[in-house]
Amino acid sequence: QGETGCLGHGEDLSNQLLPKKVEAFADQRVLAVLAGGHHSLALTADSALWSWGWGAQGRLGHGNDLRDQPLPKKIEAFAGQRIVAVSAGTHHSIALTADGAVWSWGCG
Repeated sequence: QGETGCLGHGEDLSNQLLPKKVEAFADQRVLAVLAGGHHSLALTADSALWSWGWGAQGRLGHGNDLRDQPLPKKIEAFAGQRIVAVSAGTHHSIALTADGAVWSWGCG
């Protein structure tokens, strides 16, 4: 599914037949990664949540920006929140913050 950017390699949208490091996280400590149907998520040690891939239906969590994201992009809606768990579905994602709040976004 390289053509939608869900592999996170930027301009290289080709399918990858062997594992390839996602360079966008070279200077980050990633705690968790999740794969949805056509998008991917990563939770970093600073409690930032990142998404990339197919932007349709709001599945990336970037508000009205529904463009595909070929590189990981921080979900700004979680600024100031501490995310403790996250999951990715085919067309939606869901996160749990430290205060016990559940957040969801994507196809309703």
